Amino acid sequence: MLQFTPLPKLFKCLALLLLAIAATGCSVMDKTRTPVQLDAGAKWVILPIANHTETPQAGLRAEVILESLLRQRGLQTLVRPPALQAGDLMGDLPDRKVQQDAQRWAAEQGIRYAVTGAVDEWRYKVGVDGEPAVGLVLQVIDLGSGSVVWTATGARSGWSREALSAVGQKLMRDLLGDLSLR
Repeated sequence: MLQFTPLPKLFKCLALLLLAIAATGCSVMDKTRTPVQLDAGAKWVILPIANHTETPQAGLRAEVILESLLRQRGLQTLVRPPALQAGDLMGDLPDRKVQQDAQRWAAEQGIRYAVTGAVDEWRYKVGVDGEPAVGLVLQVIDLGSGSVVWTATGARSGWSREALSAVGQKLMRDLLGDLSLR
């Protein structure tokens, strides 16, 4: 009598392979970075983050998370422009003029580095699962020269029960991982 049992083992392997493929499809990461070492002891400012989404105040949400993550990285001389400290609860900041005004204010204050960027996606995807999706660009500008000295771009989606802010925080933490501070 011939007995053949590898078939259930084969099904288990295929099921695990399909599960692994499905899991990687739920979380997407695409990023580019420019490595550089920046002075953590210098004065830093968070400039407005542009909101290129249909989600109200996505830029402001990203700014709050970014500030916390930068402080965790050791930037204790991090400030916000006065107009942003008061907040704008009714509308979305920033537009180009607000960005330029904030950058000019920071340069007048003798601040060395400005962190800014843009939110390109900050939403729950439409569909049965409604996965959170975040896409953003971060930049560090040397206010003395006006040049961008570090940049990172990324996109990430999460699981259907994951919070949108958690996905944004994971993405920003990952992108900031290559921001070398001395």
